[in-house]
Amino acid sequence: MNSLLGLCPGLAWAMPSPSDGVVLTLSGRLGRSNSEGRALFDMAMLAALPQHSLVQKTPWYSGPRKFTGPLLRDVLAAAQAQGQRIDAVAINDYKVSIPMEDVQSLPVILARLLDDQPMLLRDKGPLFVIYPFESHPRLRNTLYYSRCIWQLKSLDVR
Repeated sequence: MNSLLGLCPGLAWAMPSPSDGVVLTLSGRLGRSNSEGRALFDMAMLAALPQHSLVQKTPWYSGPRKFTGPLLRDVLAAAQAQGQRIDAVAINDYKVSIPMEDVQSLPVILARLLDDQPMLLRDKGPLFVIYPFESHPRLRNTLYYSRCIWQLKSLDVR
């Protein structure tokens, strides 16, 4: 049983509250929340989810880099999010819509570490949505690059 979720079949449990600074806010169609219909996450809550890594080249760095964090679908599952799309917003208010189908069918990572170090704001952190470009070459185009939002602050599930 995942202690973060406190799941028991058939029962809806409240999510734990962040104990440190909030780095991600989920809103919209959620089945579980921890703050007035929203799901707030601190870095420890994201680190408590299963972690995945991708080593790959991206358009934003000169060579291959290692990105580590939970799968975006696991973050959404923690809040029992259900919808067709996710409207993602960055700290600088850049917005992008991510189809839920992408998140369910691909191992899209919510990167919190870059080369095993916390992602700083100047390094596109603290959170960066990363698609699996190396294992899915068809994703290497402007459509999927545009969905890789960095300095992510919120996700609104619609």
